[in-house]
Amino acid sequence: MQRSLMTPEGHQRLVAELKHAKEVLRPKVVQDIAEARAHGDISENSEYEDAKERQALLEGRIRQVETAIATCEVIDITKVPQKDLVVFGATVVMVNTETDEEVRYTVVGDFESDVKAGKISYTSPIGRAIIGKTSGDEVRVETPSGRRTFEIITIEYR
Repeated sequence: MQRSLMTPEGHQRLVAELKHAKEVLRPKVVQDIAEARAHGDISENSEYEDAKERQALLEGRIRQVETAIATCEVIDITKVPQKDLVVFGATVVMVNTETDEEVRYTVVGDFESDVKAGKISYTSPIGRAIIGKTSGDEVRVETPSGRRTFEIITIEYR
């Protein structure tokens, strides 16, 4: 199985999510199933069907998170020698050369990416384009919304 990269923060969030799912959500859904079953005939019991569906979704998510945790490699950017290059875990401030819009992205793993929160995957088009670049470099990226050109302004390592 292929190992995926993850930041320490992303790993901590997944571990917390898994703990919450197993210790809080799973017992709650089991209780909901038991209560629905107590109402009698389960063949036409929508509460029972709903609880069983929530249980299936929860168990699927638990397996997904367990697999992500088991197969990840946690990369702590603070322990990597800094050479003014964009690397996994770095935060990059860039300016779109066509619109002068400034964007700030942190390069993270697939499982923790969230574009609205400024976290892009290292496997995304922008992530792949900026890895290995340095301040002042111009980067051309094919995105779903078309070709975009950025200039890297700063690189931060937290």
